[in-house]
Amino acid sequence: MDTAAAKPEIENLGVHDCWRYLRSTSLCRVAFTSGETVEIFPANYVPTNGTLLIRTGEGSKLGALPGRTVVAVETDGMNQYGTIAWSVVVKGQAAIVTDAEEVKDAMDAGLSPWQPGQKNILIRITPADISGRRFVIAPPTHWWPPLDAATGETA
Repeated sequence: MDTAAAKPEIENLGVHDCWRYLRSTSLCRVAFTSGETVEIFPANYVPTNGTLLIRTGEGSKLGALPGRTVVAVETDGMNQYGTIAWSVVVKGQAAIVTDAEEVKDAMDAGLSPWQPGQKNILIRITPADISGRRFVIAPPTHWWPPLDAATGETA
């Protein structure tokens, strides 16, 4: 049997598919540099008007971002059967939303914080690059070498 044909292929996603997946979930990780290190935080978000909105509170690292900070946002998921996985990465600029009309638009987008406390800082991420991929999840028999029945070690 030709095992090369059984290997899952990775499909690079177009921008429209990436946005479709971004709209299908609300949890992401946001990464940015802070001094000499890289920070990464889970956050909930909502896509709106070609951007992503994140809501955070005072004192958080996300809330302390200076204007127009370069960030990367990554989110993933899988289909309801757990057989196909996807991952989308958005790279762009993060800026705190201060304009009253923009704040109202952001609130209308339905972004609700997951944790208690005041979360009245809105961060808009304007994408410069969006990429994604989708692939079939290989069964565990494709991950591990077979075990020898007599010794229990890899064959």
